Amino acid sequence: MNNSATFAPEKRAEEVENACRGQCYVPAIDVFETSQELVLTADVPGATADQIDVRFEDGELRIHAPVTKRVSNEQSFLLQEYGVGDYFRAFRLGENIDPTKIEAHSNDGVLTLRLPKVEAAKPRRITVNVS
Repeated sequence: MNNSATFAPEKRAEEVENACRGQCYVPAIDVFETSQELVLTADVPGATADQIDVRFEDGELRIHAPVTKRVSNEQSFLLQEYGVGDYFRAFRLGENIDPTKIEAHSNDGVLTLRLPKVEAAKPRRITVNVS
């Protein structure tokens, strides 16, 4: 990223008190930067859009979603690797991000957040005039 002060991982899930019930999972996240915005993608398999809670407060972006059981209690497992708990991640955002224009979309277990930059942080072309 061009401006490391714009986006910084905050606390690990295991360091955040009262953020999760039981087991807490740290979703894998990719972030890329364009001249207009930061785009964040997070893997949250099993979480539906209405379960995912994205909040921005005091310069911190938080992602929280429950991981629920995939099967009923009547089924018995031959192998069980999928746990129950919550996804949680938090990031500190710089002043270059416009929090009023953050957008979130979920599709097939992938959460995509678009974090637009404030106008002052976007590159602009300066016209050179003839004197």
